[in-house]
Amino acid sequence: MSTWKTLLLQDSASPLMEQLMYFHDHTLLILTIITILISQILIYIIMNKFSYRLLLEGQLIELIWTILPAIILIFIALPSLRLLYILDESQNSTLTIKTIGHQWFWSYEYSDYKNIKFNSYMIPTNELDMTKFRLLEVDNRLIIPFNSQVRLLITSSDVIHSWTIPSLGIKIDGTPGRLNQSNFFINRTGLFFGQCSEICGANHSFMPIVLESISTNNFLKWINSIN
Repeated sequence: MSTWKTLLLQDSASPLMEQLMYFHDHTLLILTIITILISQILIYIIMNKFSYRLLLEGQLIELIWTILPAIILIFIALPSLRLLYILDESQNSTLTIKTIGHQWFWSYEYSDYKNIKFNSYMIPTNELDMTKFRLLEVDNRLIIPFNSQVRLLITSSDVIHSWTIPSLGIKIDGTPGRLNQSNFFINRTGLFFGQCSEICGANHSFMPIVLESISTNNFLKWINSIN
């Protein structure tokens, strides 16, 4: 059972990821119904021994298999368009964080408060203890208050990087000379792990992301403790 759990992704920690999961289940249900229907028809055709050599056309069935896929695509497209607007919508944020990708580490800036800046490097394997995750733990975590709307500004200083945390439904490219924007809302405390999802060079797999979600009071104490 523990081996099976290690194969699963982290549980959703944001409304955006929940909507993505609902859309995934919605689309998968439609695909399952189509697969079962087509399999049943194929089995029926293979097992059927009847034939009609004068059958040249079937306008009714041709009309059905032309209109039915269009209706199915509408049922998939409408939720997809709604989700795209939700993901792209930028609401009033309480916190803005600027993320800069480097070869091969991340740097973060909290410009809303004291213009706090720090770099986040992966901890080497020989410096880890038994409570840390190999290739995922960093020396400086990104600290975020939960139940707060966060705006993320991301860019890159060299090549294209991708700031990705699957449990939050966040995947945004950091492009040199361009400032991309995204937003997310964390609804619980915890540690959330991610990695650069763009092949950015030799050490691409060694620039993880660790986001720590804490309460607002603890976040303010952490901000005040940084000089």
